[in-house]
Amino acid sequence: MRGEISGFSRAASGHCYLSLKDADGAAALLRCAMFRRAAALLDFAPADGMQVEVRGRIGVYEPRGELQLVVEGMRRLGAGALYEEFLRLRARLQAQGLFDAARKRPLPPYPHRLAVVTSPQAAAWHDVMTALRRRAPQVEVVLVASPVQGEQAPAALVEALARAGRLAGVDAVLLVRGGGALEDLWAFNDERVVRAVAACARPVVCGVGHESDLTLADLAADLRAPTPTAAAELAAPEQAQLAAALQQQALALQRALRRQLDRQAQRLDAAALRLGPAVAAVAAQHERQRALAVRLHTALGVQVRAHGQALAQRAARLGRSTQAAMALASTRLAAQADRLQALDPHAVLRRGFVWVEDESGRAVMSVHGVAPQDRVRAVWADGAARARIEALEGDSSAHDGEGKGISGHPARAGGAT
Repeated sequence: MRGEISGFSRAASGHCYLSLKDADGAAALLRCAMFRRAAALLDFAPADGMQVEVRGRIGVYEPRGELQLVVEGMRRLGAGALYEEFLRLRARLQAQGLFDAARKRPLPPYPHRLAVVTSPQAAAWHDVMTALRRRAPQVEVVLVASPVQGEQAPAALVEALARAGRLAGVDAVLLVRGGGALEDLWAFNDERVVRAVAACARPVVCGVGHESDLTLADLAADLRAPTPTAAAELAAPEQAQLAAALQQQALALQRALRRQLDRQAQRLDAAALRLGPAVAAVAAQHERQRALAVRLHTALGVQVRAHGQALAQRAARLGRSTQAAMALASTRLAAQADRLQALDPHAVLRRGFVWVEDESGRAVMSVHGVAPQDRVRAVWADGAARARIEALEGDSSAHDGEGKGISGHPARAGGAT
């Protein structure tokens, strides 16, 4: 029988299990089992997409009641149609530089938030979450749901990768899916998905299938992981390892600090030894300075006391001279006051004289200054009176008092009423 290998797997026991499908793309599929004895005789490594010719016998797998072919011999015929398409697309995209190592970005060493593009029903989602909760519980995980198999998967994966790249705070994107046959993983070989992986705004870790599975998305990703669990482990370092590394760095820092302190202490001791004579000289100078300070304080005290006594004597002399000057000034002031008192017109009035003034308030200095019937005002020390001149009496001695405001006789006004 001839056909294309699909879903090939090798058990730990050495038995191989696979399916044969039509090379022309028909839906016919036959499950096959190749036991360890026959598998050991193969001269090549079977893989999905290979065209092979097998011989064996038809049997029934009783636990499931399935018809299967027990393969007793196998030889290679050539690559299958799907695998040949994979190779052609790979060569074209590689020529365009999508798989170049130079364009791959490093993953952040300490991520805080990761986006996972996969189906929420897939086992890969469970594997990733289990690994991250166990290794890196400090990392936040955001699921960007998308189908990972079927006709709608490529377009959905492209849109999911674009959304994951736009999420705020996302450090890297994990594109994961469990294992399967070549046709089951074909969405990750779709050219649209491969270009979306290369164009994602965040570094992409691709973990699709098992270790033996290889997709074009793996080649375009910034980092390829053999399994979804490995993708989680590569994207987020283990918390315990980080803590241990931090502890090692802390110990190294303590040791370096201790060494530095020891070196500085040695330098300080050496400097102290070199500074010994200088310190002694400084101490001697300090003692000398202290003695000079005591002498200066004593000398200043003597000077201050001497100047204080001289100042007190000068103050006493100044006080005495000030008192004498004040007494002399007081005497002179009293004499001036007496003179002023003697010249005070009111004092004259109090001795019995009278002041005469006309109606305009001018002093009548002479009998010639008034005429009969003139009205005048006479002022005494204790009051005043208004009068009218009835007659004038001449007196030659009156001309001697002309220019004075006080008459030369005791209070009388001849002929005045």
